This record gives sequence, structure tokens and C-alpha cells, in this order.
Amino acid sequence: MGNRDRRADILDDDPFRNQRSKPRIHRVHQRVDSDGTLHYEASSSLSGAMLQFLGRETWEQPKHHTGRLWHFSDVEKEHLRLAMGAFTLALGFMAVGGISGISAYGFSSWVVMLLLSMPVMFIAIGPAFLFHEIGHKLVAKKNGCWAEFRADPKGLQFGIAISFFLGFLFMAPGAVMVAGLVTRRQNGHIAVAGPLTNLALFLIGVPLWGLILGLTGAFDALPANGSLFASAYLVDGALVWQAMLVNAGVFWLSANLILGLFNMLPFGPLDGLKVKDWNEQAFFAVLLIFAIPVFTMFTGVWSPTAVLMAVADPISSLVR
Repeated sequence: MGNRDRRADILDDDPFRNQRSKPRIHRVHQRVDSDGTLHYEASSSLSGAMLQFLGRETWEQPKHHTGRLWHFSDVEKEHLRLAMGAFTLALGFMAVGGISGISAYGFSSWVVMLLLSMPVMFIAIGPAFLFHEIGHKLVAKKNGCWAEFRADPKGLQFGIAISFFLGFLFMAPGAVMVAGLVTRRQNGHIAVAGPLTNLALFLIGVPLWGLILGLTGAFDALPANGSLFASAYLVDGALVWQAMLVNAGVFWLSANLILGLFNMLPFGPLDGLKVKDWNEQAFFAVLLIFAIPVFTMFTGVWSPTAVLMAVADPISSLVR
């Protein structure tokens, strides 16, 4: 995983590290910008001996980001590839019911369904995770912070093991590490950027996937039983790509809502706690934006499949 940038301890606690071992940050002098951003620097009145006594050579002063917003270091790219690969594998295991699916489908069919499910999950749910983290990163850098994604190897291993043995997904692939001294308001903006990115992806996904499914006539070609499980991808030895396409759209909508709601919970390192600390009204507003559609989705008031079908059917009728 490499050495963690020491600047990342200045703002965010590392959720993957024992908090008792977190190094102290020496703060000697404080100045405040016009926007309320705090800067801590060594006072020039301190002698060299005193600075050495205080550990001056180990200090690293916070630096504002001055480069391009859309920039990813080689280390960050490596961590993103690792997280996305492990996340996709875990989602594939979930789609085929984990190891118990072998007894239900047979080993060869189980392997084929796993290989077919992984690209579907990568397209459908991968962006929900990836762009959520990029949302944090861009807003953090916009506020002058250093921000890079770091994967959590233990979290990835745990998530893969859970999905393989139990057939459901619970994974913390990693997080964006942020370094910089910001106001509470700026910190809230950085935190809420991730869930709001998921909301934007959900809203974009309705017309986008409705158009794709309508132009391809995917709903018309689904198996007679209408099954959207991984077993519907291969029927009598023939690949049913339409079922894969419909599943990608359905999972796109549901995953962005669920991920946004989960991250808005006000606990631990989740985004909700930082948003609530900044502004309780904003916190409850964003929380309800996700909670209402997720609750009504699970209670059967609406479904992503029905929404996409309502958009796709008129388009499908026009192209017939």
C-alpha cells in the first residue's frame, strides 16, 4: 500500500489506522485567511535550537493545491485499479449467491455466470463507487487541499471473503485521504460532494438507461419469466445480453441511491457525520432525499425496473 502522506493526518482521521497511534501535529502559529481557512506555521521568533527541540525537521507545513483538479498520481491510479478490481469480483460473487450458488447451478454454470456478472456489475455499480470518491477529491482540491484515493487491502480482502462465503456484499474498498486545513463549512462541502454525486448519477441514469434499453429493445427480449438474476444471462446455452443490459440499468439506479443513503449515516468515518457537523439542515435534507426513495423502493411503491420500462417503452415503440 505504500507510505501514507503525512499531510493526510491534518484534516481527516485515517479510518484504516489505530487512532491511538496517530502522530501528534505540532501547531505553533496560526493565521486565518479571509475565507476562514486556518494555517499553522512555525513562528520565526523561535530559535533554531528550540525548533529542533520541538521536532522542527519532522514538520510538514500544509500546502494548498495549485495544480489541475483532474489529476491522479501513479500511486492513486494503482489504488483505484486495485479497489475497482476487488469490488467487481466481490459484486460478481454476490450476483451468483456466493459459494452456495455452486450447489444450485453446478460448478461450470456458476463460473460462467460469475464471469458474465462481473462486467455487468462493473458497468452498473462501479461508477457509483468511483465517482463518489472522485466527487470528494475534486471538491477537496477546489478548496486547496491535497486529496488522493487510497485502497484498504484488509477491507478489500474482507469484502471478497464475505461475498464469496455468504453471498452478500459488505465492503470498504478505501477512501479519499484529504490533507489541508479547512473550515467546518468547507469540510462539510467536501463530505456531501460524494452523496450528491450519487444523486446526480441516479438522475442521469433514468433517461440514459431508458434511452439505451429503448433503442435496443432489451425489455422485449427478456426471458418469459422476466427473471433478472444472473441465471437469466445464459438460457439453453445462448447468451441473453438483453438481460445483462437491463440488469446494468436497474443496478445503476438502485446502487446510487443505496450508496448515497449509506454514506449519509452520521456515524464513524461516513460522510453524514461531517455534513451534520457543518449544517444539520443540510444533513437532514440530503438524508431524506435518499431515504425516501430507498424506503419506498424496498416497500414496493416503485422499482427501478418499472421506471426504466416506462421511459424505454415509448422509445422502443418508435424504433420498431
